[in-house]
This record gives sequence, C-alpha cells and structure tokens, in this order.
Amino acid sequence: MFESEQKRIETQIKTYCKEHDLPVREIAWSWIPFSGNWGIAASFFQLAADDARAKGLKINVPQRAQEIAGSIADAIELSEAFERVEAVKGYLNIYFSGKIYAMRVIDSVLREKTAYGQGDATGQRVMVEFSQPNTHKAFHVGHLRNVILGNSVCNILAKAGNDVIRANYLGDIGLHVIKWMWCYLKYHDGEVPSGDITRWMGDLYAEATRRHESEPEAEAEIRALFARWDQRDPDVVALWERTRQWSLDGFDEIYRTLNVKFDHLYFESEVEDSGKEIVDELVAKGLAVDERPENPVVVKLDELCGTKEKYRVLVVLRSDGTSLYATKDLSLAIKKFEQFQLTRSIYVIDVRQSLYMQQIFKTLELMGYPWTKDCYHLAYEIVNLPGNVTMSSRDGTVVFLQDLLDEATARALAIVEEKNPALDAETKQSIANKVALGALKYSMLSRDNTKIVTFDWDAALDFNGQAAPYIQYAGVRANSILRKAGGVVPAALPLEYDLTVVEIELIDLVSRVPKEIQRAAAECKPLFIANLAYDIAQAFNNFYRLCPVIQAEPQVRDFRLRLAAASRQAIVNCLALLGIETPEVM
Repeated sequence: MFESEQKRIETQIKTYCKEHDLPVREIAWSWIPFSGNWGIAASFFQLAADDARAKGLKINVPQRAQEIAGSIADAIELSEAFERVEAVKGYLNIYFSGKIYAMRVIDSVLREKTAYGQGDATGQRVMVEFSQPNTHKAFHVGHLRNVILGNSVCNILAKAGNDVIRANYLGDIGLHVIKWMWCYLKYHDGEVPSGDITRWMGDLYAEATRRHESEPEAEAEIRALFARWDQRDPDVVALWERTRQWSLDGFDEIYRTLNVKFDHLYFESEVEDSGKEIVDELVAKGLAVDERPENPVVVKLDELCGTKEKYRVLVVLRSDGTSLYATKDLSLAIKKFEQFQLTRSIYVIDVRQSLYMQQIFKTLELMGYPWTKDCYHLAYEIVNLPGNVTMSSRDGTVVFLQDLLDEATARALAIVEEKNPALDAETKQSIANKVALGALKYSMLSRDNTKIVTFDWDAALDFNGQAAPYIQYAGVRANSILRKAGGVVPAALPLEYDLTVVEIELIDLVSRVPKEIQRAAAECKPLFIANLAYDIAQAFNNFYRLCPVIQAEPQVRDFRLRLAAASRQAIVNCLALLGIETPEVM
C-alpha cells in the first residue's frame, strides 16, 4: 500500500550513504509491533559493521549504527503518508499517518475484494498430497481432519502466490483390500452397496477384521487370495475393479459435500510394479538387503547412515515378494517430481507415521535424489470421540461423516430457527448447512495440527466463543449494517475525524491479512488464519457495539460503512481459506 513512498525513502537513504562514503545496501524493512501506530523499521547494524570493516576501523557497532540512523533521520524528507521518523538503538523507525494508513487499508480491501491478501506469483510449484483414504474402508472423523487440513493448506499456499497441485493418493490395494474381498466373496458374494456407500464398505471391513481374528482358516485363505492378486488372476482383478469403484463413488460424494477438489489422483496399484523395480535397484546398489525367502527385503538405515536408533530399519518388500506401503511410496515420490517438476512436495499424514516418513525421505536421499530436501511431512494428530475414544476402522469405533454432518446440520438448524424464525425453510436449511460445515472445519483448524482434537458439539457450534458460527455471525452483522444503509458502500473519501481505539484495532487486524497468509503458507499452519479470523470477528463485534454507524454524522457514517464492508470482506476471505462459507443472513 505504501510501496512507492517506501521506494522514495530508500532512494534518499542510498543517496545519503553515497554522499557520506557509506556502503550502499538494500534496505530490509520490518514492521514495528503495533501499539496504536503503524510503522516500519530498518536496522543499520550491518551497514555500520561493513563500513568499519571496509575502512579498517575499530568501533562500537551499536553506537555507530545509532549515529548513522540519527543522521539519516535528520536528512530524509517524509511525504504526507508518514507521520514521523526517529532513530532508536540503531534502527530507523518511520511511522505512517494513521488516517492515511486506515484509508488505504480499507480502500485496498474494497478494491481487491476476494483477491485481498493475494500474494505475487512465487514461481514455486507445490504438490500437497492429502486425504489418502483406503478404499474398502470407512471414512470417518479421523479422516476428516486430514481432508480439512490439506484443503486449507492448499488454499493458503495458492493465495500466497504458489502454483499448487492438489493430489490424492488412494490406497486401493494391499492386505486390507484382499481381506475385504475375502470376506465379500465368502459371505456377501453378489451384494451391492446402497445408500451411504462408505458406511457399507466400512461395516464389511470391520466384519472382515473380526472374522480374520476369529476363524482359524482365515489367514491361509486371505494369503491365497493375495497370491492370486499378485498373479493378476482375471476374476480377482475384476472383483477388485468393481468394488474399488464403489469406494471411489462414495469418496466423491464426501468430497462434493466438503467442497474439496483434486487436480490429480494417484493409486497404490499404479506404483506397485515400479516400486518392486525400485527395490531391485536398492538391492543392486547395496542399499537394501534381500533376506528372502526366510525374511523380507530391508534397508538398514542406521547402519548405512552411521546412526543409532534414529532411522532403524525400513522393510521394503515382504518375504513372499508382495509389496508394502514403502514399496509404493518410494516409487510415488520419484514419479511426482518427474511428472510435475515440483519445487516442493508436502505430505499431509498422521503424526504416528513420522518415523516412517523420515525413513522414506532418508532412503530417497541415499538413492541420490537431490529433491529429497524439498519433501515435507505435515503431521497432524488424531481426532478423538468424547471420552477420549480413538477412532479405528479396524474395530468399528468410528463416527461416520454423514452421521456427523446430519447431527451438525440439525443442531445448526435449531439455532438458526431460534435466531431468525422469519426466514423461509430453504434459506434456513442453506444457512444450517454452511454453519454445520463451518463448525466442523473450524474445530479441526483452530487447534495446532500437532494437538489432539476431542470433538465437542457445544464448542464447535458456539455463537459466543472461538468457533466458526461466532465468526460467521460477525460477517452477517456487518452485512446487516450495509443492508440497513441501502446496500451501497459509499465511495472512498478523506478521513476527517479521529478514529476511536476500537476502530484502530479493527483496521489493524484487517491490515494483517496479507502478512498472515504469507506466514501461514511458510509454516503450513491454517491455525494462524483461524486465529486472525476470530480476532477480526471479535474486534468487529466491539466496533458494532461501541461505534454507531447508521446514526452517526454523515462523514463518520460513510467511513464506518466502508470499514464494516472491509471487515466483512476480510472475514469472508479468511474463512474461505479455511474452506468455510459466510452466509448473507443467519
């Protein structure tokens, strides 16, 4: 917003340095922590040190930095965009005019609208691999956190200026699939799913697990079926293709409900054969040890790296020659970089797989792939049911997504009917859907991804606390002010009254959106955006309560209407990064 003014100041500083025989350096600005005024600062410590080194002087660097900063502060001329300049402990602090800063923030938001916060193109191509459900299994709340986190990270990275590829890697083969098909053939042959497909598939998988553990002949029968798959028996392949599609259809329904899309789908089955070729390569290079048929093929990472109990041993192929996750994950990593020429590859995967991901990355590094340093495991913790019950597809202790959505929507609908009974039924239902999804998504993203989430209905649907409905409602309140004013946002105008503390705090938070997007993208932390959205909503509610808008004097009224519109846009943009919609009314 102040780029041209900053450039002029930088030119003045460089001119001063040339005229006074000082090193000419690029100026690195940092934001001064907000305490009622907005400003930027530049350090002169390095310049002072460079000058002393070049001239062979022995000086007190902090003292010299302060002298230079003080001289420059006296020499430069400020435009009306700035209020004052000062030299403090080797820093040049320049403060913006509060009124001009406030106007420019609001003007930027209202001019850029949904593009507010969009970063310049970075030239970075980033793939985010997320969701990664296993076919033939349930899709429950635990999976939901992965999808919500991955989708939000993609939104934030794209907003920060990156070229983002949204990838989903589906576990469509492996022992779990063979076990499911064994149970289907033996006890459900000919049946087809109806209604909630993923529930039906998940129930059958839980049954397969119980039968596998209780029936003496099950293990041998499952292994025999796995061998038939490995030999690509046409009947087994045909059953696999048909039943896999059932899972994919069910997943598509879930993704549509969550408004999540993918640019590219990978399947375990497509990298199984190439993964086995990589295992052969590892053995040929002496990186893996083939101990078959008694034992599997392993990469003894600690032995290769000279470490102890850090990477341990990675098993890359079973003793019977069948593949493992590692077999396929090594192949997929290589395929990703070759196919898309990635700058970075982010894996959104359960924190319990942290050691395994380190093993995969280290094995790829030992194979000589330089891009291994650009692979990042974005770990997230589990979601627990109330009472600290960990969900598992294996034993059936799951809350199915549709059940969760149904209950969230019913609860949200009851709140909407209480708050706004005059709305028609269709509008109420639409609002309830947005509030329900918002509540679920925000509850997953408003905690650090490395913290366990125990889902709680009262907290998720709280209209008075740190929850999506509270933030959405602040956006609705802003909309109601604008509606009462005729729905037209006044044109930009000079600010001719002194802002209240409440207005200044609100404008400051709105101004932070672009910087917080960059920070959230750099650290892959939607939490920063979730917190900012809440802070803006809280500050707007203070503004709503303490600053009259419609009844204010004309110039005050027009500026506050623009501030309300900008606040709403900031809330909408932040929530959109979290995958949450903001209703017009509630």
